[in-house]
Amino acid sequence: MGYEEAHGSFIQFHIGRRTGERRGRLERGHGHAESLFLRNVWWPLRGDFQHLHPEYEVLDWRGRSYYADFAWLLGGMKLIIEIKGYAAHVRDMDRQKYCNELNRETFLQAMGYSIISFAYDDVEKNAELCITMLRLVMSRYLPEGSTTSRIRLVEKEILRLAIQQAEPIRPKDVEIHFEVDHKTAVRWLQQLCARGWMLPAYGVNRARVIRYEIAPIAFQYL
Repeated sequence: MGYEEAHGSFIQFHIGRRTGERRGRLERGHGHAESLFLRNVWWPLRGDFQHLHPEYEVLDWRGRSYYADFAWLLGGMKLIIEIKGYAAHVRDMDRQKYCNELNRETFLQAMGYSIISFAYDDVEKNAELCITMLRLVMSRYLPEGSTTSRIRLVEKEILRLAIQQAEPIRPKDVEIHFEVDHKTAVRWLQQLCARGWMLPAYGVNRARVIRYEIAPIAFQYL
């Protein structure tokens, strides 16, 4: 699948999962700068849009909604990416907007997000530098080429999700949390069962597995 088709599917997927202002914000807010970042920086580096969320809603320190350009969410990792044009973020920014932006970024850092910003000019004219910088940041979370590390992080997040729910987890819960299809969710849960970290819970007459519960040994893995 090429970039154009993948990008169109990516945006339509997220539009289809949103309603109200969240949907409207994506339809209005995903503009030229954001598309250029995906084309020039993200796609050459990653080759897919997995775990990336456009126009991602977070709350600021005042409890007000703010939409980040992108959020990359995988397991316990929360990375916010902003594309900043000189005019809107420097030349035309007044003192109050400047204070609000700094306060928001500090608050989000306190909430567990990492925040990185790219200048629009670099995204447009110096994409290789942006790719290098983004690779350096992401390597803190996913060492390059380490498929095993990515799998382990997903497994740990599923275990944490099961603990947070305080009840056996369903494949549907994993689907919603990770935004993956049913087949992928079941495969991950079965892998955890194979490791002995989760146990299948059967339905009536033990006809099929309907939930998965965390095994006591799994707490040593977290």
